[in-house]
Formats: sequence, C-alpha cells, structure tokens
Amino acid sequence: MDVSTMTIREAREKMEAGELTSEALVKSCLERIKADNDDLHIMLSVDEQALEQARKIDERRAAGESLGPLAGIPVALKDNLLVEGWEVTAAAQVLEGHISSYDATVVSRLKKAGAILIGRTNMDDAAMGSSTETSHYGPTKNPWDRTKVPGGSSGGSAAAVAAGFVPVALGSDTGGSVRQPASLCGVVGLKPTYGRVSRYGLIALASSLDQIGPLTRTVEDAATVLEVIEGRDEHDATSVELSNTTVPELLEKDLTGMTLGLPKEYFIEGMDPEVKKAVMEAVAELEHAGAKIVDVSLPHAEYALAAYYIIMPAEASSNLGRFDGLRYGYHSSGKDLQDTYSRSRGEGFGTEVKRRIMLGSYTLSAGYYDAYYRKALKVRSLIKKDFDEALKTVDAIVTPTSPSVAWGIGEKFNDPLTMYLSDIYTISANLATVPALSIPCGFSDGLPIGLQIMGKPFDEHTLLRIGAVYQQKTDWHTKTPA
Repeated sequence: MDVSTMTIREAREKMEAGELTSEALVKSCLERIKADNDDLHIMLSVDEQALEQARKIDERRAAGESLGPLAGIPVALKDNLLVEGWEVTAAAQVLEGHISSYDATVVSRLKKAGAILIGRTNMDDAAMGSSTETSHYGPTKNPWDRTKVPGGSSGGSAAAVAAGFVPVALGSDTGGSVRQPASLCGVVGLKPTYGRVSRYGLIALASSLDQIGPLTRTVEDAATVLEVIEGRDEHDATSVELSNTTVPELLEKDLTGMTLGLPKEYFIEGMDPEVKKAVMEAVAELEHAGAKIVDVSLPHAEYALAAYYIIMPAEASSNLGRFDGLRYGYHSSGKDLQDTYSRSRGEGFGTEVKRRIMLGSYTLSAGYYDAYYRKALKVRSLIKKDFDEALKTVDAIVTPTSPSVAWGIGEKFNDPLTMYLSDIYTISANLATVPALSIPCGFSDGLPIGLQIMGKPFDEHTLLRIGAVYQQKTDWHTKTPA
C-alpha cells in the first residue's frame, strides 16, 4: 500500500476500517524521510517519539475510544512553531540551541486532535525570504526539480507534502509564505483571515501580518486541519471568537449562483505566459462549474509591494529586538553589554535578516516615520478598502499565486528586489487581512502552477468550496514528483 500520496481522509478511513495502522503510516513517512531528506534537505529534525505516539493511537482505536479528527495522522511543523521540549530556531543561527518551554496554541490543538508531530521543516532565516535559501542550515530543494527552489519562507513545509514525507504540514504566511511555496511545489496552501488562528507560540516576524496555515494535498484536507487549529485563544488578543467554524463535510459540490472577480491589475506584463494560460484555463473550468466571471479592479494593488516592504521590516525590527544573545539562543561575548549585543546579533542574524532590520529601523526613526511608515499604513488602508469594495460585488477574487514557476537555486539569491517581486500577487491579502487559498492548476516545463482565490474576511468556507469543486473536476492536485 502506497501511503506517500494518501490524503487525510483516505488515511483516516483506512485506519477506521482496520486496513491501516497509524504506526504503519508513520513508519512509512519516516522511511521516506530517511531515504530522501539528505538530498532534499526538507526536515531539520525528526521526533524519535513519533512511532511510540502512533502505537498509542492504535491502541486507543483498538479499544474503541473516541478519537480526534487527526488521530494517527503525521504532521510536520515549520521551524517557527514552538513545541515543548523541541529545539525550535526559525532556521536562524541567533536561536540555535533554543529549547521551547511551551506549545504553540496550534500545536496544542493538533495534539488534542490526535496528530503525530513528526518533526521540524526547513524555512528561510527568521521567515525572511521567498525561496528557503536564507536558512542558516542551507537551502531546501524542490521535489519536482532538485535544481529549483521550493519557494518560501515555508518552503520546507510545502516540499514535505509534495515529496510525500507527510500528508499535512503547517506553515506561516506574512506576505505569501504559505501560498507561494504551495504554488511552486504543487500543493494546497491556505492563509486564513487574520485572527482566525491563534499566533501564540509562533516566532513573530510582523505581528499585524502573520497567520498560521495548513499545506495539504487536497482542499478538503486543508479544511479538516483548519477546523482543528482555528478559534479564539485567551493567549492571543488578536484571535477571534468564531460564529461559524470550518466543517469540511458541508462544502457544496458546485458553484451555481457564485460570482468570481478577475482583477485587471493582476494580469499585467511580467507574468510568465504559461502561468497566465493555466490560470485562465482554471477560470474557464470554474465558469463551467456554474460560476459567473466578471472583471473587478483593485486600483492600489500596484503599491502593495512597496507598502509591505516598509510595514513588514518595521515590525520585524521591533520583534527581533528580543534576540539579544543573553536570554536564549546564540551568544557571543563582548567587552561590554553593547559589544555583546552587537556581536551576538551581527553573528547570529543572516544577511537578509540584517537587511530588513536596518530597513525597518530606518523607516521608524525620527524624521522618517511620517514620510515612510505612516504613509505605508495609509496605503494599506486604501488596499483594504479596494478589497472591501470589490468583494461587495463578487463572492471571491481569482488570480495567479505566483508570476512564475520555481526558479533555479541561486538564480535570484543576490538580487533582493527580483526575489521580493515573486510575492507580488500574495502580499495584498495580508495587508487587507483577507483569507487566501492557493491550489495547483497546471504545469510549465514540468513545474507546478498555482491558482489563488481570495475572499471576504472569515469567509474561508467560500474559498474552500471553490477549491474543492475545482479539484473534483481536475486532477492537477493528484500529480506527484517522480
């Protein structure tokens, strides 16, 4: 039985029917990791207790106990989600050796649902990057072509699902860091509405933008995981009490009566022609499924990238101030306190992290705050207003996820601006705090292409419905790397 392409639903049904054990499922995942991880460099560590946890789930299932929706399902975690007793570093030297003293809320909820936490996935250094090349531990390779990047910063999590290491992984999305690698690796990636999922226990990058989301093989699986991790958390004041929670079984089977918007600002020069072709074919498929397609406008979308690269570095420079080389993680001794700070941060932070900290500190400094940061916040408000207006007339907005397929390792590494442009279609959703979903919709030169669906705040159900219907009518999500 090949479990490397098994979905959560398939694995759960087989375990409940007695045709598969959690131990066998986890063992298969571990064997696949052992065989391929040295080359792909997806997992930073694997939990040695995973098999024992799986045996306990099997014993509870055999005893007839009531189990959670993810009972016995292996899950990988991006290396910025705290797990009590695990080393968690955000792939940054500055946190090397840091052992977590508590669980992130999403981790607690996964455990409660019976998930088997199999290990930590690679990511960009402190979540700053779009290719998983800035990691202190070295780059991750794309399972579809090992000379290509998997995207970032949740590249390890996306690659783990694509490579068949696990059926589900969690990532974090600040400007597209779940959706863009999902697109480049040919898997499903969901960024929930800001506040739907608790950020407690997530190593913060930009607190007003960060959201934790699942990477899976199917939209239905993403809905299953969201149902587990969503909801109000007393530890996170920005989390929201939900009136409607995600229920995968209630996803409708067609798109009759729905209206989908195509923003003209997203279909511009610079997009890979093969990406545009695949996206438009996907739109035609959605129309065939019953949706009405109309043009919409997001007039301030062209300013999203500029606003993001002021707001995000500003928040990052503040959040990373806690990494001082004294309380936890990497430490370098200096002649005095200031010298210790300078040495620890200078040696502990990577080049991209330093670049963004300096940019953020500059825009927050006296004399520049109004000129840059305050103006960027005004642009953010205009972008949110654009989405609010457009979503009054349509149920969701459909765009490409990434302007191109995966590029070569090292190809954009020394060109920050070109690298930043790879997130040009995903950033707006974070600035507008709306939910967004990326699903596979085609290939170019053997590399996956992603379709992005953005919707109204806390209306993940509509996005998941659209994605699920599309996956019922196509088979792009069933394709796997050789």
